[in-house]
Amino acid sequence: MEPLDETIEIIKNHATYRTTVHSDQGWHYQHKQWVKTLKKNKVFQSMSRKAACADNASMENFFGILKQEMYYGEKLVSYEELKRRIEEYIYWYNNERSKEKLTGLSPVQYRTQSSQSAA
Repeated sequence: MEPLDETIEIIKNHATYRTTVHSDQGWHYQHKQWVKTLKKNKVFQSMSRKAACADNASMENFFGILKQEMYYGEKLVSYEELKRRIEEYIYWYNNERSKEKLTGLSPVQYRTQSSQSAA
């Protein structure tokens, strides 16, 4: 419960939008105190479908890439600095980072090109 309580203390003052905790159907989603704490703090509970590991595949892949490219090997920084770096990374990933699978374009460039050719 301690990590959940610490997280709720942090997001109380920073969350502009609805906060969601997503995971598989692990023990914490069956833990009454965990669920009660989420509800009390208006944190939305989200979980994968049973035996559907593909539900998380794209996000697990993205977070793996994010950690490899901008996090591992770096010095620990404050919450505010980490948040800023993650936001910068997400912008770069979506708008500038080219992907071979997307014919050398960034995700935004690829989607924009696809939507223009469909019109």
